[in-house]
Amino acid sequence: MAGNISSEKIDLLIYGPMRPILESGFPDQFVVHSAETRADLERLTADTIGKLRGMAVTYHTVAANREQLARFPKLEIIASFGVGYDHVDAAYAREHNIMVTNTPDVLTEEVADVAMGLLIATLREFVKADRYVRSGLWQTQNYPLSVGSMRDRKIGIVGMGRIGQAVARRARAFGLQIHYHNRRPVAPQIAEELGATYWESLDQMLARMDIISVNCPHTPATFHLLSARRLKLIRKEAYIVNTARGEVIDEDTLVKLIEAGEIGGAGLDVYENEPAVSPKLVRLAKAGKVTLLPHMGSATIEGRVEMGEKVIINIRTFLDNHKPPDRVLPSML
Repeated sequence: MAGNISSEKIDLLIYGPMRPILESGFPDQFVVHSAETRADLERLTADTIGKLRGMAVTYHTVAANREQLARFPKLEIIASFGVGYDHVDAAYAREHNIMVTNTPDVLTEEVADVAMGLLIATLREFVKADRYVRSGLWQTQNYPLSVGSMRDRKIGIVGMGRIGQAVARRARAFGLQIHYHNRRPVAPQIAEELGATYWESLDQMLARMDIISVNCPHTPATFHLLSARRLKLIRKEAYIVNTARGEVIDEDTLVKLIEAGEIGGAGLDVYENEPAVSPKLVRLAKAGKVTLLPHMGSATIEGRVEMGEKVIINIRTFLDNHKPPDRVLPSML
């Protein structure tokens, strides 16, 4: 599957918004092409298409689907800029023996920070209170008491991978009781360190938590994992924080339940149709029921530089006939 780097030039494609470190990070041996949009992809010459051996996909809203990937007969590796790779057609990659890599670890702490920030901001109404002060109302009347509190609350973490565990560490430091649902329990020493209780049944956990933190990847199996039925199991005083993928939650039902007072509120960094955000969510944000962020979980300068470095290392390592450190396909057994 992998090739050998020689004196021959190697053609690569940067697909999606250009990242400066990728544009300038490959040595002269590589010929870097770019296509920020699907329209740009269509404008690539047949000669370029026929030579491309590597692809870096720089944003999850740029879909590397079967139809697009089938155009590149010599493609050997797809390096995703980010921990998620749901925008890459994994089935096609498996069928055609194409390596897929991601960039884990470097964004774990950043995303966990955002999850906790969203939780606190939503429960304690920071954004609404900020608007209250800037409006001048505080000069004439006190701000109403916050309904939400973190005291003695139970947090249920959906997805106990790297980011879920980082959220659990932070939540425990705030005195929250840690619960989680995962495909399988974490190692006993990790569970003991986090004081975490495992729930085999997601339904049962959702019904008993005060806070739900969504930290699982988006796959066909997790699309609308928090379905309309499951969202209705959640207590009316509970809050949801999502820093994973918008598609994991049935967003329309979530909005309806918050509007009806059947769920306390939500802190969201991701959306089903981003960058478009539902007008109903915007109205709920104005009312102080939800806190909205522009998918900024990993958006730090340091984090993005490290992500770019991982993409470069994965591609160069693979094309030098070695196993990339961050391969997700073939399976990382």
